[in-house]
Amino acid sequence: MPQRVEGMFGALTMVAGLVGMLACQSVPDDVAAGGTIPRLEGTAHPDIHGVWQAFSEAEYNLEGQAAQPSAVVHPGMPNGNPVPHAPVLALGALGGIPPSQGVVLGGTIPYRPEALAARDENRANALTRDPLVKCLMPGVPRATYLPFPFQITQGTENIMITYGFSNAGRTIHLEEVDRGVPAWMGNSVGRWEGDTLVVEVTDFIDQTWFDRSGNYHSEGLRVTERYTPITPYHMQYEATIDDPEVFTEPWTISLPLYRRMEEYPRVLEYRCVEMVEELIYGHLRKEQLVTHWEGDYGRRGGTLVVDITRRPTSEDLNP
Repeated sequence: MPQRVEGMFGALTMVAGLVGMLACQSVPDDVAAGGTIPRLEGTAHPDIHGVWQAFSEAEYNLEGQAAQPSAVVHPGMPNGNPVPHAPVLALGALGGIPPSQGVVLGGTIPYRPEALAARDENRANALTRDPLVKCLMPGVPRATYLPFPFQITQGTENIMITYGFSNAGRTIHLEEVDRGVPAWMGNSVGRWEGDTLVVEVTDFIDQTWFDRSGNYHSEGLRVTERYTPITPYHMQYEATIDDPEVFTEPWTISLPLYRRMEEYPRVLEYRCVEMVEELIYGHLRKEQLVTHWEGDYGRRGGTLVVDITRRPTSEDLNP
């Protein structure tokens, strides 16, 4: 039996190696040269309209990480591993965080020391601080690699991107426009450099994060995006982050985006504003609605009982 198990692992290792070799093969010359990339009618620019999606773990942590038991953890026993904390304990394995190889070129985000301390504090309190928990706008570049599809509607003067999360959207102006007031999704001005769409995004507010791990920025953020079609079915996405107040130097993320190939791909609504009303305003009810939950997990888990108490925050008490 041990020999059979060893043989199975050997076969799996060989298959994984072959898959890795295939994944690392270079793109054929005709595709790399753009020969098969569709063109927008009447122009020499690539036609990138359609529904796209990132299939990546970047949303959890741009720098990459080992698998985590949950978004909020209890330290566990002395000399032991952390365990899921009360708010997410009932989710079990579905509340875990997958491992990630990371998408930051060079592997590490170059934080200033004081900014790194703020990032670590964000990370320790991510469940209550992450703007997306309350269905706020994801910002750029985070909207691109959320696990939701987004649609690109392409014209010769403007390009519109509609995101699945929170009905977010933005317009990329292909000619210089007056800069606007700071906004969640910033202000986007694009240009074509060969087959690459380059987008300069400025005018951000400082309340968006880059991922669920507390990576953040200031209002001085400037993002330079690059969308480069590789084949008709995927393109390479890069975003260079420049924010001298938070980082010692600019840094770049890179990941592929894939065209959705269903017969009629669409971006369906994810109206999360309605989903978080109880979280945001439930403590204002005269009589609390969500106060008690229990679930029987059987012999593997027993009955879990959760009692919830809502009260005003310190901000409510000291406006």
